[in-house]
Amino acid sequence: MKKLQMVDLKSQYEKIKEEVNASIQEVLDTNTYINGPLVHQFQADLEKYLGVKHVIPCANGTDALQIAMMGLGLQPGDEVITADFTFAATVEVIALLQLTPVLVDVDIATMNISLEAIKKAITPKTKAIVPVHLFGRAANMDAIMEIANEHNLFVIEDNAQAIGADYISKDGSKKKVGTIGHVASTSFFPSKNLGCYGDGGAIFTNDDALAHTLRGIVNHGMYERYHHDVVGVNSRLDSIQAGVLKAKLSHLDHYNKARKEAANKYNNAFAGNSNIITPSFDITADDHVFHQYVIRITNGKRDGLLAHLQSKEIPCAIYYPIPLHSQKAYKDERYNESDFPVTNQLVNEVIALPMHTELDDEQIKFITDSVLEFV
Repeated sequence: MKKLQMVDLKSQYEKIKEEVNASIQEVLDTNTYINGPLVHQFQADLEKYLGVKHVIPCANGTDALQIAMMGLGLQPGDEVITADFTFAATVEVIALLQLTPVLVDVDIATMNISLEAIKKAITPKTKAIVPVHLFGRAANMDAIMEIANEHNLFVIEDNAQAIGADYISKDGSKKKVGTIGHVASTSFFPSKNLGCYGDGGAIFTNDDALAHTLRGIVNHGMYERYHHDVVGVNSRLDSIQAGVLKAKLSHLDHYNKARKEAANKYNNAFAGNSNIITPSFDITADDHVFHQYVIRITNGKRDGLLAHLQSKEIPCAIYYPIPLHSQKAYKDERYNESDFPVTNQLVNEVIALPMHTELDDEQIKFITDSVLEFV
């Protein structure tokens, strides 16, 4: 059996080696390392793929989220509602901009932000909601946009884990996740469904004026060299990373399909065990693209399973072991443990198994058999 990895980027690269190498060589041959032609070509390709008017590439996913908030003109003290159960980058940028993070609980079935928790958290100071499409599964954007419209709030989609996912609205229309809110951010970290070979990110919006502002912010606030019209940052996607992403974008749908097929095989293997709760999804739909495959262990054996799998050299991880409201940097007397029953449950139950485009049946059987023999 091929060696198990949490993400097998080497095997993925071997299949697209010629395309990737040609893109990198083009940058080396032309010496266009910053804002070169491949950056603009990738931007245009991604706009077409997503069906969004504007893609603004930047240096990483955290920058993308921060720049999106800067572009909206949020001011210190403005409240921004987001999920307690996610990676710290989401709340980190809120705090960095001296906005007020308002962490709320998530839904037990989807692990995405709770609609009822959003409604309870809204105050006159609330200015934005940041839904995170966690582990590759789309949040309930219909309902979130209804709440936002009712209260005149911005919606900033954190799409770092769900690029390529389709969201089918209740009216039957289909849009790519990340193109529904006022603005969205994504990450091209190497392990993402669409990942480069370093750091990279992008911002999406259909708002022409906002896109103009964002393009200035990513480049020191400049639209013309040495003319600084807005307060900006230095956050540009370099040409080599853009070349890698351009080569991989045409494979994204195939990659997401392979992830869904692997998730379906995992789910089928675990179906008979009442101690394992698997992610529910419809394999014919695209609202879950499985950046991670995360199950819940409900009999108190999660930590033991982690050690068991590690002893068999099966990669696994806990996303996320400590809620944001319990992190030293983000503790706040406004929060009560009773506000986060689902998050506090999930951190004791979740475990992520290997998930990538190169998983084969032999590997999945070894992983699932190993889980079942312990749980």
